[in-house]
Amino acid sequence: MAIAAVWLLSWGGYTVAKNSKMTAEKLCAYAQSVDLSRLSGKERAAAIAQLAAKLNALSADERQQARMEGVWAHWFEEMTEEEKSAFLEATMPSGFKQMLTAFEHLSEDKRRRAIGESLKRLKDLRENLRENGQSRPVTTTNQSPLITPEMEKRVREIGLKTFYSESSAQTKAELAPIMEELQRMMESGGLARGGPR
Repeated sequence: MAIAAVWLLSWGGYTVAKNSKMTAEKLCAYAQSVDLSRLSGKERAAAIAQLAAKLNALSADERQQARMEGVWAHWFEEMTEEEKSAFLEATMPSGFKQMLTAFEHLSEDKRRRAIGESLKRLKDLRENLRENGQSRPVTTTNQSPLITPEMEKRVREIGLKTFYSESSAQTKAELAPIMEELQRMMESGGLARGGPR
C-alpha cells in the first residue's frame, strides 16, 4: 500500500507539473483567445502582463520560436507605443543590458561576424521548423527580422547599444530574436573564443 501511495503521489506530481508548464502552444492559444482591441484600462494592462509572464515562462528555444513566428504580432499592432516599450522591457531576458555592453567591447570584425552568424542560425532554425512541420501558421505578414545592410552598418558605426536604445518599439521587436541569439552566443563563450566562423 505504501509503495502504491508513493507511486500515485509521484505520478500525480508529475502530471500537475507537466500540465502547469508553459509551452509555446499554450502561449499561442492565449494570444489567440484574447482580443486586445476590446480591452481597456486595468483589463488591458493585466492581459499584456499575463502575455509577458507566459512568454517569460517559456524555455529559451520555445521563446525564440514564438518570437520568430510572431505569435503575438496582432497584439503588438494593437498596443500603444508605451505598451510596446513596457512589453519589450518585461520580456527581454535577464542579463540583456550586460550583453549589449559586452557586445560594444568586441572588435568591429567580431560584431559583424556575430550578427551574420545570428542571422544564419535564425534562418536555419526557421527552415528546420518548416521542414519538420513544427512551425505554426502565423496570421500576420510579419516575417522574421532581417538586419538590412544599412542597419548593420549603423550598428557597426554607432554600436548596438546606441542603435537599440534609439530604435522604435517596432524595430526592437523585430530585433528581439537576433538580440536573444547574440546573447546566447555570448553566454556560451562562442564570441570569446574568437567569434563565430
